[in-house]
Amino acid sequence: MRKASMRRAYGEALAEYGAENPDVAVVVADVSSSVQTGFFAKRFPERFFNVGITEQAMVDVAAGLALGGMIPFANTFAVLFLRAAEQIRTCVAYAKTNVKLVGSYSGMSNFKDGPTHHVECDTATMRSMPNITVFEVADAVEARKAVPVIAEYDGPVYLRISRAEVPIIFDESYEVKIGRGTILRDGSDAALIASGVMVSRCLDAAEKLAKEGIDAYVVNMSSIKPLDVKLVWKLARETGAIVTAEDHSVIGGLGGAVAEALGQESPANLERIGIPDTFTETALSYDELLDHYGMSVERIVEATRLTVERRKR
Repeated sequence: MRKASMRRAYGEALAEYGAENPDVAVVVADVSSSVQTGFFAKRFPERFFNVGITEQAMVDVAAGLALGGMIPFANTFAVLFLRAAEQIRTCVAYAKTNVKLVGSYSGMSNFKDGPTHHVECDTATMRSMPNITVFEVADAVEARKAVPVIAEYDGPVYLRISRAEVPIIFDESYEVKIGRGTILRDGSDAALIASGVMVSRCLDAAEKLAKEGIDAYVVNMSSIKPLDVKLVWKLARETGAIVTAEDHSVIGGLGGAVAEALGQESPANLERIGIPDTFTETALSYDELLDHYGMSVERIVEATRLTVERRKR
């Protein structure tokens, strides 16, 4: 399966949309080449602001631009947004300013720089703040198509983007919808609900499961908040066996959101694939890290078998 860079697709799309909408502005904390905002800076220098390595100031500048009627995209590494949690909570979430927070290098995708540059709790942090929408793209196509949707959405958004080149899943017919999950493969025995890079791994796992006679749904749940709870309940009723997968802690992210939804309405057997309750280490490749921390295709297959077996008891 052909791979492409999410962050480059995002950067190019941001510049393209900036040409269509003169209200869009970009703020970055001195990592423009990494988060690919240089395309926008080259075309619209008057709407581009590099505030240096001051993430708190970046968020405050973005909030000011939003209050002035602009649509600011604030960009840095996902882990570095944690430095600005107080500003995000008060100046963006509480104030409901129309700021778009773009966390690049999400999860363990910045594999070579180790635990200080990995992030296992950004989704949980943002999801727990009132008024913030949380969205994670699964490939370069979704990253590109998400830009205008997020820009035109009225309210704060946290967009999570991987550093890695990932398999292309979608074609040009795909539509990004906040609050909706997308069924990529129909099933009957289990449901694999994933976000980000784990979507392609769940598709691979479903192929392996099919050879064992287990027919699994695969869902891209890019909208983590608001979550498509009606779809989660439907899958729970139909299969009784749910597996979530994400490059994030098993605590407080997609798995936590799905568990909350199941507990509210439609209980089902659930296994959560993600980073265990630990800080992660450096590795020679991203794939090696994912496998090491229990996010391999084989682990997804095993977890699905387990939920199906528990359902039959």
